[in-house]
Amino acid sequence: RETRLLEKIRLYLTRKPLPSLEERKKFDHEFAMSTSFHGVHNIVQTRSKIRKVLWMLVVLGSIIIVAWQIWNRFSNYFSWPTTTSIIVQYVENIEFPAVTFCNLNRFQVHAVANLSIIFFLWSIVSGVLHAFDIDNKFSQEIKDFLQGNQNFSIEEFTRNNGFYLNSSTLLECDFFGQPCYPEDFEHVFTEYGNCFTFNHVNLPARRRVSVSGRGLSLLFDIKQAQFTDDPTFGFIDAGIIYVIHSPKEPPRFDGLGLSTPVGMHAHAAISQLKTVNQKYPWGECNPNIKLQHHKIYSTYGCLQECKARHIQDKCGCLPFLLPGNGTECDLQKFYSCVSPALYNIELMGLCTVGTHNSTCPVPCEETDYPATVTYSSFASEKALKFFSTKLKRSPEYIRENLVYIDIKYHDLNYKMTRQQRARSVSELLADVGGQLGLFCGASMITVIEIVEYVFTNFCWLCIFLLLKAPEMPQWNIPAQNECTDKEGIQEC
Repeated sequence: RETRLLEKIRLYLTRKPLPSLEERKKFDHEFAMSTSFHGVHNIVQTRSKIRKVLWMLVVLGSIIIVAWQIWNRFSNYFSWPTTTSIIVQYVENIEFPAVTFCNLNRFQVHAVANLSIIFFLWSIVSGVLHAFDIDNKFSQEIKDFLQGNQNFSIEEFTRNNGFYLNSSTLLECDFFGQPCYPEDFEHVFTEYGNCFTFNHVNLPARRRVSVSGRGLSLLFDIKQAQFTDDPTFGFIDAGIIYVIHSPKEPPRFDGLGLSTPVGMHAHAAISQLKTVNQKYPWGECNPNIKLQHHKIYSTYGCLQECKARHIQDKCGCLPFLLPGNGTECDLQKFYSCVSPALYNIELMGLCTVGTHNSTCPVPCEETDYPATVTYSSFASEKALKFFSTKLKRSPEYIRENLVYIDIKYHDLNYKMTRQQRARSVSELLADVGGQLGLFCGASMITVIEIVEYVFTNFCWLCIFLLLKAPEMPQWNIPAQNECTDKEGIQEC
């Protein structure tokens, strides 16, 4: 097949008449005189040798400069540069974020009085949300507890004996001039046990505010005498910890929570910050990744689902703190399988974040609520008397148990940080065309003229080489044909 194909190509080319030297010179001269590539016709037209040399240097220098400029333009484009624009948009009303509140003391005193190991067990369970190193000194105690309490459910225990939200712990609640109640909060489990989210995602309509300086005001009674925690695990404070987040995203406390101690009034002035990232290769986001159990993509939500998949594949169960559908892991599975699986995930980097090729790259769009928090002492001497009479509590109790939190927008605007491509394809072509026009007076038509000229000369070269070759290698050509070719060569 290859031999027959080469023979056909050879026959086709040899049938083409090879132009004479004068015809080729005429063709070159006509191209030089008619091409739109500036400067070439000056080389051909002028009779002065000095001018010829000067014009040749000018044309050659222009070609070198434009080649260098075009190379720089393409190198810059394929480095995928980006620019960042910041836009401040003022609005008449703005959506209020979700706020999740937790008590820094997680469990009721009477429930853990004879069950001190519950603090360690909860640390193992909540290890799916944040890193936790298992201490071997509790290993024998845990084994004894699991053998004697095989049906123990730490989820039910925490739900029934953790922090609760009712009229006795939420003394006052006001959102934009309207009262709110414990029923307006949704229960959620975090590493702090029972937590409660205001303005959660399951509401039929999002809450919005139309005046800056007003928002959510809450007065908590943390009841220090009724709730406790183990200081050996780092829980040494008394107060409320909260995180401000998008209603469509899960609350993330690991290093991001805002704490308010007892006897203090926290004033949190928030703003809305929207970030738009470019997809790879300009940025690091991947718009094709969708989460199964969250309405929008977030890095934290992606990490949760990634851990849930690996734990479910290895242990055959699903921790109740992670999203998904599956058989709930009991304490035995948590200790013997889930914790080693989490360690293996961290060690082998099975759930990574950051770049486009990681398991959970940065989101293409995200909304954050940075806050500026100031504090004042709660309450003043006159206010102490007022609250003592109203709540029928002593001033000492108020200073040791009450926490006041105000969350409001600083301004009715949002800031959008948008990552943009620094150069588009059309801008690249325009830049290249500008360089060609500036240094050579060339355009797309000029490029086509040059391509046509080079292609024509290439065809003539092929015909010349085929006619000059005595025979093509590995071609089985009859002797009669060989003689005919030789006679043709002699005639040429």
